Amino acid sequence: MDSKEKQRQLYRRTLIIVVISQIFGGAGLTAGITVGALLAQNMLGAESFTGVPTALFTLGSAGSAFLVGRISQRFGRRPGLAAGFLTGGIGAIGVVISALMNNILLLFASLLIYGSGTATNLQARYAGTDLADSKQRATAVSIALVSTTFGAVAGPNLVEVMGDFATKIGVPALAGPFILAAAAFILAGLVHLIFLRPDPLIVAKAIAEEQKINEAALSNTNTQTLAINKQGVLAGASIMLITQIIMVAIMTMTPVHMRSHGHHLSAVGLVIGFHIGAMFLPSLITGILVDKIGRAKMAIASSITLLAAGVMAAIAPADSMFVLIIALSLLGLGWNFGLISGTALIVDSTNLHNRAKTQGTVDVLIALSGASGGALSGLVAAHTSYAVLSLSGGILSLLLIPVIIWSRSIQKVD
Repeated sequence: MDSKEKQRQLYRRTLIIVVISQIFGGAGLTAGITVGALLAQNMLGAESFTGVPTALFTLGSAGSAFLVGRISQRFGRRPGLAAGFLTGGIGAIGVVISALMNNILLLFASLLIYGSGTATNLQARYAGTDLADSKQRATAVSIALVSTTFGAVAGPNLVEVMGDFATKIGVPALAGPFILAAAAFILAGLVHLIFLRPDPLIVAKAIAEEQKINEAALSNTNTQTLAINKQGVLAGASIMLITQIIMVAIMTMTPVHMRSHGHHLSAVGLVIGFHIGAMFLPSLITGILVDKIGRAKMAIASSITLLAAGVMAAIAPADSMFVLIIALSLLGLGWNFGLISGTALIVDSTNLHNRAKTQGTVDVLIALSGASGGALSGLVAAHTSYAVLSLSGGILSLLLIPVIIWSRSIQKVD
């Protein structure tokens, strides 16, 4: 608490631990994204319900985000993140067992639990910001997200390999990626449980409490410390909610759309791999841009990029891998811009006495929006087309612009 140098060392050490865990976590979260819809289609035999797996694990991630946020606020980042990842690993194991038994109810229950890992993977981005100053926050978030890329890109490209491995041990091929997810989430949880000490959030809260006591005699810091900028939280949350709905809806139906037009599983993995790479790999540059040119400008960039992604996905020829890769890459990039700018706004608008709890609550809403996008995507695509779904998502992204205009009219966002 009394050494700035030790605080800097802990900040750097925390980022390293988060990076390592995010590599594992990234590999775990891609299983549901890549083959979840296909597994449900295979077991249910109906395209209308292919969005259900995404809806379920994002719904499960909503409850987990709430719990991880509350545990982190009370006990620190280490127990919250470790518990979330380990629970996600158990859910992935349940998916594999459900595929073996061809039990759809067990599949749905397991996907809910699996969602804990996806929620925790996103919550981990906040751990790096606990000891960061206002000019480091977006960069700290981006470092966590860019490290997710290594596992997240590897995951879809191992779909066929894991499918072959699963077949050899008597497990359905589509459940293979969930074997990888189980191992990855459990390893991520163990990394936090063993190495994330001293806990950065507990240290940061102790430092803030000491500063409050020292300054209370000179100003009204005691009441100001507990304040929360509700307009900033609402703006940041709205940005992330809109981008999440659009990204999940289009992403969920892309594997089904490709398979229905004769693309092999390896091709699906390649397209989703590019998409996930675009979601996370640009993060370091995005974080710097968010810190340098402002949260609002990058949120508007998110809107424009998502619009381009929706239009391109809508007009892409069904047999064109190249155009689909570009469309899904733009979709990931637009999500990346929205997530980092929105996250930075949330951190700016909260303090250490309410930050983890608020972050958890916002991530609950993000997960619920993803669940809505996943559930509706199958119905929209089945009753209209993939093109209509994609174009609708692109148009929806324009809502980000009035959100930014409103937030800037109330407060100075940047």
